[in-house]
Amino acid sequence: MSLLHTVNKSPFERNGLQSCLRLAEDGHAVLLIEDAVVAALDGTEHAETIKNSAERLSVYVLGPDLDARGLPKDRIIDGIEVVDYDRFVALACEHDSIQSWL
Repeated sequence: MSLLHTVNKSPFERNGLQSCLRLAEDGHAVLLIEDAVVAALDGTEHAETIKNSAERLSVYVLGPDLDARGLPKDRIIDGIEVVDYDRFVALACEHDSIQSWL
């Protein structure tokens, strides 16, 4: 079963992303949205965890949420795909289920 995990809280404030990455199974997808997009930036204390997870998971970040927070796309961790709203919908349709992490 394919699963899309969406994470919307900053890993600097909540532990939802850490829980998600710990429990997500190989081949699952993770989409960082809203305040969780900060986790996609290279050079933060969470970057190594994201990089390691991207080896077994498909990791995406919502571009409009990066833009809304003034975060530069040139600092996105290699291997993370920046997506728009259309791709967000496509990801939701491509997976059997969605797990939202709050």
